[in-house]
Parts: sequence; structure tokens; C-alpha cells
Amino acid sequence: MTKQDVFSFFGSLGYEPKNVDLYRQAITHRSYLNEHRSYNLDHNERLEFLGDAVLELIVTRYLFENYSNPEGEMTAWRAALVCGEMLSMVARELDIESQLLMSKGESKDVGRARQYILANTVEAIIGAIYLDKGYDEAKRFVETFIISHLREVLEKKLYLDAKSYFQEKAQEKVSITPTYKEHSSNGPDHDRIFVVGVYLGEELVSEGSGSSKQEAQRNAARLALEKKGWL
Repeated sequence: MTKQDVFSFFGSLGYEPKNVDLYRQAITHRSYLNEHRSYNLDHNERLEFLGDAVLELIVTRYLFENYSNPEGEMTAWRAALVCGEMLSMVARELDIESQLLMSKGESKDVGRARQYILANTVEAIIGAIYLDKGYDEAKRFVETFIISHLREVLEKKLYLDAKSYFQEKAQEKVSITPTYKEHSSNGPDHDRIFVVGVYLGEELVSEGSGSSKQEAQRNAARLALEKKGWL
């Protein structure tokens, strides 16, 4: 990807780079260097390290300044905003996936590994913006594209451990402890998709899917909470 391509992409997001190489580095996965020995930049892991800290500071400060809730609640909200699932979703919303520089082998893997790469890339981009344009511009990026999801996080209670919350509500409402059963699994070992059902006694309340059994169970529990109206 040329410097002009990178400049145009980030310019379209409202961030015209001063140092384009910072942004090129932010979208460069470690695997890309293995196939491009002459590439003149490093991979994005150092920027990711920086961006992770900047992201957490910005989200923490925003919550501190705008909410008077107890520390434990705000910690859960922050975790929901900065988790890999949220960041990978933001990456797809911004079409960052199309800009990634990876090896041919890595580019074929679109399962759990890709979600991890996308989340890390968002953190690296935050690091690049922070170095290139300063804290305020990094803050603008985080507020525009990540903290903007806070309303959804609160309304849908995405900060809750869905399995624990569903169990608590099921025991409270119907005096039954939920059980989970794997219904199916498909795909290669490195990219399997699991479908799990959550039951209250013999009643199948909902099904959830995910790239691990645990993720499928969480999604099934969250859907069950919505179906039962217990959120």
C-alpha cells in the first residue's frame, strides 16, 4: 500500500496524517515482514502497546468526568468498550480490514485470529494518532468511533457477564439453573463455529453461535435474556 493510499484512507476518516509512516506501521501485521524483507517499517506491536494505554486513559477519563457511578460499574463499562470484540467490530465499521498489510497465509484466516488482529490494529492506530497529532486528536478518534457505542453497551447491558446474569435471573424468576448443550460445530479446526443452546429444564430458550464454545454460550445467554425480557 502506497503512502498516498494510506493518506487517503485516514483522510477519509478525518485524520490527514502528518507522518504517514506512523499510520502505515499501524496497519502492518508482523507476518507481512516475513514476505517483504525490504519493507522499511516495523510491524505495529509497539504502536499497539502505546495505543492500548492511550485508549484506556481516554475511556477512563470520559467515564470519570461524565458519570458518578461506583468504580466497579464504570470498570465493567470500560471493559466492554475496550474489549477485543468491540474493537474488532469498530475496525470492520471503519473498513480497516481492507487496509491491513499481512502475509498471504494470514490474510486467509478470517476466524478468531482475524478478530484479534483487527482489535490490535485499532489500538495501534490510536497510538499512531497520538504520536502524530497528540492527545486531543486521539481523544476525538476514541470518542467518535468507540465511546459512541457506550449507549448501546448500557442499554443492552453488554457490560454484564451474560451467563452469570442469566443464571441469576433464571433462579430468581423460575427457580431453575440454566444448562447448555452444544448443537453443532462446523469449519476447520482453526476456524470452527459452534452453536450452543441454553435450556431451562427441557425448554430451549435460545441458541448462540461463536468461534469458541464459551463465546457461543455467552451469546446464547444474552439472546435468552432478551427473549425472556430479563435485561
